[in-house]
Amino acid sequence: MVTEISTTKTPPAGIMTREIRTIERVPESERHGNPSNQFSLWFGVNMQITAIVDGALAVTFGTEALAAIIGLFLGNVIGGITMALHSAQGPRLGVPQMISSRVQFGVKGAALPLFLTILMYLGFQATSIVLCGQAINLIFGLEIPMIGMLVFGALTTVVAVVGYKLIHVIGRIAAVIGAVGFGYVAVRLFLGYDVSSAFGQVDFSGASFMLAVALAAGWQMTFAPYVADYSRYLPSKTTVASTFWTTFLGSVLGAQLAMTLGVLIAGSVGAGVFLNSQVGTLGEIAGGGLIAIIMYVVIVVNKLSVNSLNAYGGFMCILTIFTAWTKQRRVSQSVRTGIIVSFTVLAVVFAILANEVGFLGAFRNFVLALLSVFVPWSVINLVDYYLISKERVNIPALYDSSGPYRAFNWVAIGCYFLGVAVQMPFMNQALYTGPLANAMGGADVSWIVAIVVTAAVYYPLAKRTQYVPDELITGGDD
Repeated sequence: MVTEISTTKTPPAGIMTREIRTIERVPESERHGNPSNQFSLWFGVNMQITAIVDGALAVTFGTEALAAIIGLFLGNVIGGITMALHSAQGPRLGVPQMISSRVQFGVKGAALPLFLTILMYLGFQATSIVLCGQAINLIFGLEIPMIGMLVFGALTTVVAVVGYKLIHVIGRIAAVIGAVGFGYVAVRLFLGYDVSSAFGQVDFSGASFMLAVALAAGWQMTFAPYVADYSRYLPSKTTVASTFWTTFLGSVLGAQLAMTLGVLIAGSVGAGVFLNSQVGTLGEIAGGGLIAIIMYVVIVVNKLSVNSLNAYGGFMCILTIFTAWTKQRRVSQSVRTGIIVSFTVLAVVFAILANEVGFLGAFRNFVLALLSVFVPWSVINLVDYYLISKERVNIPALYDSSGPYRAFNWVAIGCYFLGVAVQMPFMNQALYTGPLANAMGGADVSWIVAIVVTAAVYYPLAKRTQYVPDELITGGDD
């Protein structure tokens, strides 16, 4: 029997009113907004300093600038298709992204990808806190790194606790000031530096080109575990196409513009200079002085947008794990707030420790490693939802481990591990390079192999074994 701990029934309209929904389905009476909100949110989330750093990393890996821009574009498109397909599940199901993974992995089996997702959120939280701690210290002339990190951690907590509506508002603000702020940096870069010198510095390399593709694809795919969390409040009549295209265009356009700027900065200013002081270098390019301070504010606001998503998503994942055993659909506001605060505190502690030893190299390895563990999960979720279940889900059964979705779905779990394992020979990362990657000159195509193998094995097995209801079952919560 499912236990429900109710809060209030109807949320007020104010953006500063705390969200009451957690992992349960959002009833139709509380649906609002339109798909254009997805464009502004994901454009703002991607138009940020870490995406600029990601573009610069492509150059440090030895990719020629034009090849890096093209490779990043291909990766953003491929990864953007994946994350936008996940986003399109939100209006139909009305539940957080990782709750829907219980369809494939089982109510308790979904904890496996969830643990990895929580690690991802912690990693991105920490890197954001380090960078924005630097920016806040530069704004106020502070010398102690910990102060800026604590301030940014507190801001993140407030936005995540308030929840969905405020996150979307911050996203819209970030979209506008990000476009203006980083656009201004781009203009200053062209006026003050020889940007043409960024091109042709090295010869084209297929291996480094594929690495640029993987960087951008990995960037986009890491949004997949929480992207539907921010489309689930849209009316259920919202079409798949409208949600897909607004999410896709916002995410790909924002990321590509930021990453391209990173490539040009690394190529013309110097990759070493920029990567040793990302925040400070952007301030210097902007012109220093008051303009630099304004630039630091832009950095903080845009990182606040994505960091709030990480805190909110981390909370959802933690809640999804333990409610698989407690069979709860809802929790109290105090539990919700406690999880978010605890998660952010842990991220701040991790950021402070990482800042002592430097984090950029760890971040680079982290992004590439994440691609290997999230691709199989994403493939299984999308193949099941669009090709097997065909958008038909028994939502009440997602909260009952003794129901038709069972506690563990070993077919999906086995295919997931297979999808991770087949990547090993093709992988080229800092700590490990597979024999086939060596044979291909260092090109990392492991994520492509994972997509093909996971889909080819999972589809026929799930077709014969997966429970599929005759229609979408909402449980009468509308």
